Amino acid sequence: MSVFLGHLRRVLPGSAKRSSAGSGGPRSEDHQEHREPARSRAGRARRPQRLSSLLSARSVAGEVFLLQLVVVVLLVAAAVVALVVQARSDAMLDARHRTLAAAGTFAESPGIVAALRSPNPSALLQPSAQAARKIAGVDGINVYTLDGLTITHSDPRQIGKHVVGPFSKAAAGTSFTETFEGSLGQSVVSAVPVKDSEDRVIAVVASPVTVQNVQSMVNRQLPVVIGTAALVLALSAGGTALVSRRLLRRTHGLGPAEMTRMYEHHDAVLHAVREGVLIIGGGGRLLLANDEARRLLDLPADAEGRPVTELGLEEEIAASIASGRSATDELHVAADRLLAVNIRPTAPFGQAGTVVTLRDTTELRALSGRAEVAHERLKLLYDAGVRIGTTLDVSRTAGELAEVAVPRFADIASVDLLDPVLHGDEPPEPGTEMRRTAVVAAQEPHPLYQVGELIRFVPTSPMAIGVAGEHSVRVADLRVTREWMAQDPVRSRRMLEQGVHSVIAVPLRARGVLLGMAGFWRVDPSPAFEEEDVSFAEELTARAALSIDNARRFTREHTMAVTLQRSLLPRGVPDQSAVEVAHRYLPAQAGVGGDWFDVLPLPGARVALVVGDVVGHGLHAAATMGRLRTAMHNFSTLDLPADELLSHLDELVAHIDTDEGAGEQEWQGLTGATCLCAVYDSVSGQVTAATAGHPGLAVVHPDGTVSFPELPVSPPLGLGAGMPMETASLTVPEGAQLVLFTDGLLESRDRDVDAGLAVLGAALAGPAGSPEETCAAVIDAMLPSGQSDDIALLVARTRRLDPERIAEWDVASDPAAVSPVRNACARRLAEWGLEDIAFTTELILSELITNAVRYGTQPIRVRLLYDRSLVCEVSDGSSTSPHLRRAEATDEGGRGLFLVAQFAERWGTRYTARGKIIWSEQALHAEPSAAGEDLGAALLAAWDDEAF
Repeated sequence: MSVFLGHLRRVLPGSAKRSSAGSGGPRSEDHQEHREPARSRAGRARRPQRLSSLLSARSVAGEVFLLQLVVVVLLVAAAVVALVVQARSDAMLDARHRTLAAAGTFAESPGIVAALRSPNPSALLQPSAQAARKIAGVDGINVYTLDGLTITHSDPRQIGKHVVGPFSKAAAGTSFTETFEGSLGQSVVSAVPVKDSEDRVIAVVASPVTVQNVQSMVNRQLPVVIGTAALVLALSAGGTALVSRRLLRRTHGLGPAEMTRMYEHHDAVLHAVREGVLIIGGGGRLLLANDEARRLLDLPADAEGRPVTELGLEEEIAASIASGRSATDELHVAADRLLAVNIRPTAPFGQAGTVVTLRDTTELRALSGRAEVAHERLKLLYDAGVRIGTTLDVSRTAGELAEVAVPRFADIASVDLLDPVLHGDEPPEPGTEMRRTAVVAAQEPHPLYQVGELIRFVPTSPMAIGVAGEHSVRVADLRVTREWMAQDPVRSRRMLEQGVHSVIAVPLRARGVLLGMAGFWRVDPSPAFEEEDVSFAEELTARAALSIDNARRFTREHTMAVTLQRSLLPRGVPDQSAVEVAHRYLPAQAGVGGDWFDVLPLPGARVALVVGDVVGHGLHAAATMGRLRTAMHNFSTLDLPADELLSHLDELVAHIDTDEGAGEQEWQGLTGATCLCAVYDSVSGQVTAATAGHPGLAVVHPDGTVSFPELPVSPPLGLGAGMPMETASLTVPEGAQLVLFTDGLLESRDRDVDAGLAVLGAALAGPAGSPEETCAAVIDAMLPSGQSDDIALLVARTRRLDPERIAEWDVASDPAAVSPVRNACARRLAEWGLEDIAFTTELILSELITNAVRYGTQPIRVRLLYDRSLVCEVSDGSSTSPHLRRAEATDEGGRGLFLVAQFAERWGTRYTARGKIIWSEQALHAEPSAAGEDLGAALLAAWDDEAF
């Protein structure tokens, strides 16, 4: 291994020298640092005064000095950065070569193969590796077997351990060098394979060195580089200062542009100024006058050089100009002009004297008054655009017009509108019968008609003339003309007595239609209206008329939507005994929405409670609500469970959107509507509820406690994608209240849904009152201010059917069992006092029970419900349903359902989880004609074509 160490010293000849040079380098740099401050102190005493004069002078020399100094600094900085970057790059390259040379030399050293194959290779190679590491100046020379076993390492504790490293290339026979992040920071490592005599790789030699060690060599050179840069910068700055100082003396501190303006263009500047300029020298003599000064003062051609007092000027202005004192905007008369005079001394900028400027303010004063008026009018129009039309209420918008006009334009402002406009209708033909909608006066009380009065303007009044001529009418002095007084002589005299003397009547027109008239009145001591005031009044009124028409259109649409909405909502609650119902519907302030509710009586002493919400507002939402409510009515006749009702409604919404969305007209769609359906059974007290994206219901128990049952929420209507709806069932006691509502009751600008549910629970808690009292309490507690969404609220107090009015029997699957059940039903009807319908009931039950025995399966049960009507129910375990059909002449059966349909008010089939129920409803008291009707006649009627 000694041969290897000697070879390594020859390969890296500069390693030892570099370390020695590095140790001597800092002494040389320190010595240079000692010399540099000495030179700086030698020139520091002379430099400040010259540099301050250069930097403070507003001259070309100062600008050149600063520019050159910046360029020098940038060049020196760039050179320093380039040297540092190059030094670091060279150091990194040297590290790569150093590690690769160290690893390669050790891998090719004689005896390494034999040492690797010896029983204890670490004992042979570790001392040589440590000596080679110190000679090469690297952090380590490590030897690994192909399976990752460490043979030599800079840390002897790592010998014998397995490592996983990026040595696959070296194991394949290829040397490589790469940079990686290790525990000591960024490092450079080279790996070289060790091959035996047969060129097979038997081990890998790796030589790492950390970048920190590489950077230390570069950092030792930084003082030399920075010191050199500082020296160059100081020399360059000194040279630049010398050049700039010489330039400063040559130009006397002036730039080329200043000298050019002074010697070549001063005459043009003086003569182009729109103000008069005079230069007065010692003794009050005129030295210079520009063209504007000659025009304003009417100076003679030989005025320059003569005393000011001898130029024929007014004595006052001549004395002021010749006085030599300072003056600012002194007003003096010169001929027929009013001049503003400014006087300033020329010292210390020139010889003793004064500079006088003259400005003609004759036209300016007149224009300034008109400009102030125009500015005030523009500001008033801007305020009108902001303040008029803040709401969509016709009367309020008219009031905003009057409030804007008073007192900045008129002392009294009135707005009269046609009656149809107030109700949102299309304006009729222009007429003179209008209703006073708004009036605002600077001082109350005013003598004009009051708000709400219907006024019929006479043809000679300014309002009627404006309507007939379709233009504005100005009466400058009401005291001179008398025709307008025919409107109301007594009121007219009172107006004149209170100082009303001028008026402008402007038609309120929008989109070519007359909406009404606006009147602007002035009272003493305000000046009379002028002609230019008419155009301003028309501009102000035109802006307000558009807002009034927008409010009118909104009122019309809102009225139509409210009318349609209320016509589509239930006008009353249908008669039923299952629940006692109260309801509320409140439209939104911004417009009618699509909230709706319904109460649907179902067979079997049941009732369906439904609330829904349609996305959007306006006519479309109201029409959509009507379609959904009609569909729910139709589906409820199928006697389906709550989940199937919503599933059918979801499928219908999807089909409507698909079919109508494909048309040419724009279709807003139904998808996104929500619905909650709860079916209450008064026999069992069970509530079955399903929701399609709608908030659940609240249950108020008789003891005053409130609960919000968790319902499985399905997607909104149209988004179910054919998936089945889910239901939840709960049993409630008699007297409990079911509260169904839309999200408009919960949400507002200042609370979310959770906060709304908390407020609702607090409003419902406590002793239960009637449903009407509950509705009133909820609305009082929950109604938000500035209601942005409509609200539907439905409260139902549950009732239970008296068990004495319920009768049930089990039926065996034997035709002989029909007769006993029929007789038992007849006895129960007699107990209930229903003998009048006993015969028809026995007939209906015979047909239904016989069908169940013949075609159905067990269990077969018969149930009678004595409610507002008599309900007969026959249930069995089969899911097949009988259908009403016309029997052939040769058929022996098939006519029983005709009898059921003839004698029952209605009948149908309801499917259950265990089969089906065939039910029928009968009136409690038979009509006299029906009581004696022959059975044969009933059969013949069943065959009547017109009856079916």
